[in-house]
Amino acid sequence: MCRRPTILRRLSSRATQGIAAFFSPVKKEELVCSSNHKTLKLKKKSDSYHEGHHYTIFVNPVILVGVFLSFVSIAFCAGCFARISMISNSVSQRTSSSRQHLNLSVTKDLSVKQLPPPTVIPGKEVPPTTYTFEHFPVEGSRTSHDLHLDRSLDDEHERGSMQHARTSTEDSSGDSSDDDDDSNDEDEEKSDPTEGLHLPAGQHLLVDIKNVDPVFLNSEVRLAEAMIKLVDESKLTLLSYHCHGLVPVGVSCAGVLLESHVAFHTWPTEGVISMDLFTCGSGKLIPTLPSIQQLFGVKAANDDADDPIMLWSHKLRGFRKGFVPGYNFDLNPLDSDLGADILGSHDFDIKKPLVSAETDYQTVDVYEVLDSATSRLSDYYKSLEDDGSYESLHPEFFAPDKVLLLDGRVQSTRYGDAPYHESIVHPAMITHPNPKRVAVIGGGEGATVREILKHSTLEKVVMIEIDEGVVNLSTKHLPEWQDCSSIAHHDGCAEWCFDDERAELRVEDALAYFNDNFGSSSRFKSSTEHEARFDVVIMDCLDPNDDHPFATVLYTDDGYINSLYGALTDDGVLVVQVGEAAEIGNAADENDSFKNRSTMMKMLDAIGFKSIHIYEESHCEFGAPWTTLIAFKSVEARKRWYRSPAAVELDLSRRILPTKDGKTSLRYFDGATMKSYQMPSRAFEDIYCLQQDKPEECSDKVRFGLGKEINVSSAYSPVFERHFADVTLS
Repeated sequence: MCRRPTILRRLSSRATQGIAAFFSPVKKEELVCSSNHKTLKLKKKSDSYHEGHHYTIFVNPVILVGVFLSFVSIAFCAGCFARISMISNSVSQRTSSSRQHLNLSVTKDLSVKQLPPPTVIPGKEVPPTTYTFEHFPVEGSRTSHDLHLDRSLDDEHERGSMQHARTSTEDSSGDSSDDDDDSNDEDEEKSDPTEGLHLPAGQHLLVDIKNVDPVFLNSEVRLAEAMIKLVDESKLTLLSYHCHGLVPVGVSCAGVLLESHVAFHTWPTEGVISMDLFTCGSGKLIPTLPSIQQLFGVKAANDDADDPIMLWSHKLRGFRKGFVPGYNFDLNPLDSDLGADILGSHDFDIKKPLVSAETDYQTVDVYEVLDSATSRLSDYYKSLEDDGSYESLHPEFFAPDKVLLLDGRVQSTRYGDAPYHESIVHPAMITHPNPKRVAVIGGGEGATVREILKHSTLEKVVMIEIDEGVVNLSTKHLPEWQDCSSIAHHDGCAEWCFDDERAELRVEDALAYFNDNFGSSSRFKSSTEHEARFDVVIMDCLDPNDDHPFATVLYTDDGYINSLYGALTDDGVLVVQVGEAAEIGNAADENDSFKNRSTMMKMLDAIGFKSIHIYEESHCEFGAPWTTLIAFKSVEARKRWYRSPAAVELDLSRRILPTKDGKTSLRYFDGATMKSYQMPSRAFEDIYCLQQDKPEECSDKVRFGLGKEINVSSAYSPVFERHFADVTLS
């Protein structure tokens, strides 16, 4: 019975033949391609047993391509798998490292409490935010913590507010007046804590504290709690924060605020922490300083530990002009002396804000500062002791300076008090033959009145100050400025200057006072309504170069200037502080920022003052020499102005009320100082001669003594005073 061979048997037979052919000696191998059948023919010629036999292998091209693509696919899948495996291992290692850091913080930190999460201030709307991060495990970090804002309180408050709103809507009639709506809108605008949040400008507070408890500085939990409490007390919003405990000790934390950021680093071994707080909102950062001192200035537990000492500085950052509508550099106290000289300095060993308030007219700031460049903190501490040392016997030389600023501009300082106030009072008072009535315009701190009260000829001093808030704040925070205890033993005098029976305070507008009583409209008043004229009028208020409308009126208003002239007796003296002294190389005042000063001098000359002088005082602590203008209604006063130092000293000894021990009550002014005021500076002579209408006496022939004749048509001529002081004006 015949059977057909199966496929398996066929393959077996072919395999046997192939193996036999493989092991047989091969003489020659020839590869022949048959184009007709599109197959490959392999001919093997051998001298062995198989010589003369031919073997042909047919390979389908489709199978060949399929095998090739299969190998490519397998290789691609293997590469993808290897890549995924490597990434997974890397993430696993980072996660494991982070867990090790977290576990380490629990074992190494004395407190096992978890760091507290930030919380939202109830009622404050926090916009949605996104969070991205990347951890980099390093050997120097022993712990790592990430905490995010707990919005549950905000959600609860929002639900409560919505319920309250629904209840209020149901209970109300649904009608409200337009006035109520406007009032609510105004209140919301005033209380908006995020005002200016998105402007490219902000405030930066930098704080360094030393002598801090090392245990506190190495505790992430306590530091985090202090940071969260500081943010809450500052009415800011902490979105998240990140803290690292460092190896071997120390902590670094950075918190992301809705308003910007807060960050600090600690050195427990040295007892030091450095912090910076930046916000781009409208809230002020200076009021946070007491909280920072209390929360982070933790004193060490040992009995002999020193008190923590805090250094800080505050700076305005970013851009305001062009971004803040209507922004005026000169009207922002932080852009003036306050920001540049007080807040911006990081070198003060003591920088303590005593008061920062707003009156009806201006902002008032009083700071107590001790500059490490000019004073030593150890000397100040020694002056507080009762050990018989030089410092303790003379504490007035080592006390911190005290600075009064109005709208951010320095008005007076403890160490510049006597040079400034004595220089604007006593030259005029001692030049007048018998000053009985004196008026003071401004001078709310009271020091100008204090100096006037030292003259025995005085019968009445009237201070016209529009801002009663300045007077009250000065009474509380600058008591030295109103202290008349050195002359209180005289009849009519008092410990407090404004309690002196010769002193009168009028809280009113000085312009209105002088215009009503001594201006053109005063002629319609009856004789009983007329105010008595003054022997001396002292204007101690805004600087002529202040970018303030009221300053322009004070120095350039024709009616007001005429009323000042009318308020003086026939031999009366007018005194005006006219700002920073001129410098060599300055342009003429009329073409510079001091054009108001130039305008006033020309107006005083035109009104009828016979002699006008400018003098400087360089010890006022204003950062530059300060200038005072003095104008005389009579020619005779000019002769007294140029008296010798000895004559001035003799007059002072007769007029100035002595202290209880018989000494002079003046701390700075004397005959020699008066001598220095008699000659104007070369700078004022130069800018006087740079006027567009050059005065005749400014020719080189006159100025340098080449001519003997001089014709001066103006009451103010520094050229005349410097080169011909011994000539009497006619």
